[in-house]
Amino acid sequence: MRVAASAYGRQRVLCPAFRCGFRTDPSNTALPRSPVGIKVLDPSENSRVPFLRGILTRSLCEAGLGFSEAYTIANDVRNRLSNNAEINTEELAALVAQVLEKRGYAEIKTRYLEGPPQRKSLVIFNRDGSFRPFSRTQLAQSLECCALPADECYSISSAIEQHLIAGGIQEIVSTELEQLTYQFLLEREPGEMAKRYLVWLEFLQSNEPLILMVGGTTGSGKSTICSEVAHRLNIVRTQSTDMLREVMRLILPSRLIPALHASSFNAWKTLPSTEGSPATFESHFAEGYLTQARQVQVAIEGVLRRAEREQISLILEGVHVFPALQRHLEEVSDAIVTPVQMVVPKRKQLRRHLKGRGLQVATRRAERYLEHFDEIWELQSFLLDEAERYDVPIIPNVNEQEAVRLLLEAVSERLAKRFKGTPKNAFA
Repeated sequence: MRVAASAYGRQRVLCPAFRCGFRTDPSNTALPRSPVGIKVLDPSENSRVPFLRGILTRSLCEAGLGFSEAYTIANDVRNRLSNNAEINTEELAALVAQVLEKRGYAEIKTRYLEGPPQRKSLVIFNRDGSFRPFSRTQLAQSLECCALPADECYSISSAIEQHLIAGGIQEIVSTELEQLTYQFLLEREPGEMAKRYLVWLEFLQSNEPLILMVGGTTGSGKSTICSEVAHRLNIVRTQSTDMLREVMRLILPSRLIPALHASSFNAWKTLPSTEGSPATFESHFAEGYLTQARQVQVAIEGVLRRAEREQISLILEGVHVFPALQRHLEEVSDAIVTPVQMVVPKRKQLRRHLKGRGLQVATRRAERYLEHFDEIWELQSFLLDEAERYDVPIIPNVNEQEAVRLLLEAVSERLAKRFKGTPKNAFA
């Protein structure tokens, strides 16, 4: 009898999917809703909820029926209730059992009344003594630090889950799970991937902040790629240098610092004339950009010092993150600074990116960027030359998923310079 009650107890979770037409009838049309007035009373929770065929269909599927058969029986039950204003869960379960018996589903009836088998949740005990439920999704996300494709991460985490279930394991210490994960990586992805996993574990135990500095011109895809990487590395704080510049503009008027109030690609226009000759694009373009970038550098260094003081990992991205600054901060910072420059190597693709910005967010004024496309392209070329000069890794953004993978590889390589990545250190 508890099946009907438990099925309708889960209604708040399942109901939206069925109401939106997700997995409905075999013709992929939405399940017709029950007429207003038929309620299911659950005495154990003192609640009254609408009768929904979708909920009953799901319960019958869990008992072993195919979807079409389950939907047909749920529809039959609904027709039998057409004259009822209310029915309690026990009466509903009895009615469903009667219909199943009549249609020759005696075994399904027994499983329906007994309810789905309850399996105890797998619990993970952390190093600090706290505990948490095992999550296949969280385990898969933890593997993405190895720069593995997402589908491979989920495949490995699913295999680990099945291994634990088959072994009847209900409790596991986090270090044991990490060792098991490492063994699965060695079997499926021997060599570099397993080493990256150990490096990442060692980094997490160090409590050192990771500062990922991503430079690149307008339209290079910095924000999009960084948001993906932040999710994979579980970094909750990101900072755009455009936002820092905007705050500085409110404090410092244009008459005092005119370059700060221009765009990065035309800041050269604000430079004063030299020996009576006005600034020109050819002679002052790079100087104009660097003038503005160094003005924003003050705020950038403030953000990094705060992250170091609070021991918080951070992704800092923006056009003002130039290679000389990246190398300087890497040398003076106590945090683990990872510098990269994001580029779009082909003119046509960069132009498409700029057009796409206008389609996604109208306020980004794609038309203005396209009007200054040559200046933006020139700025990217300058940043590329500077990246080569200061030996800053360059990430080509031709394909989003590949760019994410390359950025994760850059992080892993930087961590490998600080940590040994051995089982002894990782599982200590």
